[in-house]
Amino acid sequence: MEQALRFRRGDVLAILLVLAAAAAMALGLAVRAAPGPVTAQIYREGRLVAQLPLDRDGSYAVDGDYHNTVTVQNGAVAVTDSDCPGGDCLHSGWVSASGRSIVCLPNRMEVRLVGGAAGDVDIVLG
Repeated sequence: MEQALRFRRGDVLAILLVLAAAAAMALGLAVRAAPGPVTAQIYREGRLVAQLPLDRDGSYAVDGDYHNTVTVQNGAVAVTDSDCPGGDCLHSGWVSASGRSIVCLPNRMEVRLVGGAAGDVDIVLG
């Protein structure tokens, strides 16, 4: 004698919760970055000390316990000089994508990339 599988009320609720979570994640991935150019925001000890748009070449010195030089060139940003121990911030290289960051823990400095061009594609649903 074969028993048919039946959905219980809890099974249906669990399926609906999983579908709702999947829809929320897809919606979250589809949310676009703020329109406009990507900007490098430089924080020292949690306070915003400078903003450098990536569409203009330039540099900014960050002084604290150590010294960092943050450089913008050709639409990307990097820490190009640092006297901190280890120099991990120097090894982060050039970054240009919104949402990325460069961190120098010894100098308590962070470079955050925010914003984004209207033409950037984060996800295609369909």
